[in-house]
Amino acid sequence: MESIRELLDAKPRRGLVATAPDATVREATILMNDHGIGSLLVIVNRRLVGIFTERDVLRRIVADGRSPDATCVGEVMTTDVVCCCPDTDVEEVADLMRRRRVRHVPVVDADDEVRGLVSIGDINARRFASCETVLHQMEEYLYRRA
Repeated sequence: MESIRELLDAKPRRGLVATAPDATVREATILMNDHGIGSLLVIVNRRLVGIFTERDVLRRIVADGRSPDATCVGEVMTTDVVCCCPDTDVEEVADLMRRRRVRHVPVVDADDEVRGLVSIGDINARRFASCETVLHQMEEYLYRRA
């Protein structure tokens, strides 16, 4: 079984993108757009206090008719953040995402410091690569090219 640590190690290093709770929603969404991402970690004193996602924008800003310039991230972020540790199995995190209906899971170590972020896209890409490998091995076996 593959761990989240292994998945993170295989990902290209981009660095975590975060914001503060007092940033405006407009500032946060510009940051998300600039980085081509769907969520921001909300961090205070190196500790995760929430996550701000595209879903938060739709449900708590657009649907409620709130101003993105007059609303702070801390007012509308998700505070019940689903997290995992680096040693968690990838399939366990995939199941957690499915059950909790989330697309981003911060990876937090024993000291409560954020070590990475796993998206459903990361997990799907890993699953696809694994299937490709197995398929290639089966083709090699069947056609005796190995």
